Amino acid sequence: MGIKYWEFEDAPFKEKLKNLNVKEIAKIFFDNETEAYRFAALLYSVKRKGTLKLKDVPKDIPIATAKRYLDYGVQIGMLKHENTSYSLTDRYTKPLKNIAAYVKAWMDSTSEEDLLTEFPNANSGRQEKRGGRAKGEQPPSQA
Repeated sequence: MGIKYWEFEDAPFKEKLKNLNVKEIAKIFFDNETEAYRFAALLYSVKRKGTLKLKDVPKDIPIATAKRYLDYGVQIGMLKHENTSYSLTDRYTKPLKNIAAYVKAWMDSTSEEDLLTEFPNANSGRQEKRGGRAKGEQPPSQA
């Protein structure tokens, strides 16, 4: 997910609302152009048709790939999957507002946190070097 906050501040946001397109939505979730295109194509198909079955996905997107992107749409709350078809839904607006409120509340809190207790299974130490010259080793002489 790549939310570029400066693109959604008041002035740029007002400009975006003048020219609505699915590309802006897809670019929020995917930085890669191909991934964004596939997600946008599927969202647009769902919007145009009302519902979309896997057998009706655009021909340039493999069915397994389409299922992965459509399921991602369900996971983020933009789509719902019922009776083997996908359709648009709005399950993400309220949670996104709540996430923003949670982050803001955390930023304003003054409580101390112990990250090692909160993430007991995380590797917290430095990793060993995986290649290259050993410390103190001289570079090979150039002849």
